[in-house]
Amino acid sequence: MSIDQRKADHIRINLEQNVQFPQLATGLERYRFTHQALPELDLNAVDTSVTLFGRTVAAPILVSSMTGGTEQAELINRNLAAAAQEHRLAMGVGSQRAAIELDSVRRTFRVRDAAPDVLLLANLGAVQFNYGYTVDQCRRAVEMIEADALILHLNPLQEAVQPEGDVNWRGLLGKIEQVCRQLGHPVVVKEVGWGISHAVARRLIEAGVSAIDVAGAGGTSWSQVEMHRAPTERLRRLAGAFANWGIPTAESLLAADAARSALGRADVHLFASGGIRGGQEIAKCVALGADLVGLASPFLKKAVLSAEDVAEEMEILSTELRITMFCSGAGDLAALRQPGVLVKEEA
Repeated sequence: MSIDQRKADHIRINLEQNVQFPQLATGLERYRFTHQALPELDLNAVDTSVTLFGRTVAAPILVSSMTGGTEQAELINRNLAAAAQEHRLAMGVGSQRAAIELDSVRRTFRVRDAAPDVLLLANLGAVQFNYGYTVDQCRRAVEMIEADALILHLNPLQEAVQPEGDVNWRGLLGKIEQVCRQLGHPVVVKEVGWGISHAVARRLIEAGVSAIDVAGAGGTSWSQVEMHRAPTERLRRLAGAFANWGIPTAESLLAADAARSALGRADVHLFASGGIRGGQEIAKCVALGADLVGLASPFLKKAVLSAEDVAEEMEILSTELRITMFCSGAGDLAALRQPGVLVKEEA
């Protein structure tokens, strides 16, 4: 099956099927903010901004990497980019492998003209280093869309249950380290929805990554997505068997933050994604150590409609985040991390 057909399948299935984790939750539901009846703040003065890789974004919200490579994907990306520009949020594009290999689809990823001021992230699959890719392809991906940084995504389970999956994952850490040294742009390593453990986070930080997106379990399950597109009953059973596999988002975020602290590497940024659906959850992730919080599914469903629908969703999320901070007595993002602001409920 061609890459563009696979991309089209992924969009269709995410929009039409229930691909959420059947049982596993993000773990964020176990936390709550301490309400401040006397916040001593002006709601309009609450500062939700953050600066990353030389760009200041108005709120710690990332349009997580989704798509590219088809006509529909081009429309989606341009709607996402226009809305991100309007609200000064960050955006990642989907895997650019198709654009590296096919000149004809590069335009579906190029959104810088619609979003000249946003923090923009390029994207390639790390496993491609075992299938001929080098730092040269990474540099092409960044230059292609005038990105500020490069995401290398990790999706071993998805590849394992795809009929066309790339399953040789040996020796990738050293190749990631080489890219970090040679690329000349920040490198972000992200999972796609099954989380990153303390041990893996530590190895990635030691390899020189600039940021880790833990992309934990509890939101969209890509094994569920692959189950719906599997061509045989055997593959459907295999993909379905991993419907509740993964490290929940909150657990993965705490593990990565602990690894960062143990290495004394406060300069390494942490992104949280995986099942984030509202502004309170964004605030919880920031309180647990995230510098940026990614959402995909809520934006995808709006992006197939219009840029205005995406912008409305962004405005609601940003306002909910601001109100959460206000009612928690947090005047800026750093204040969310103060002791007692977020508490874990007793089991």
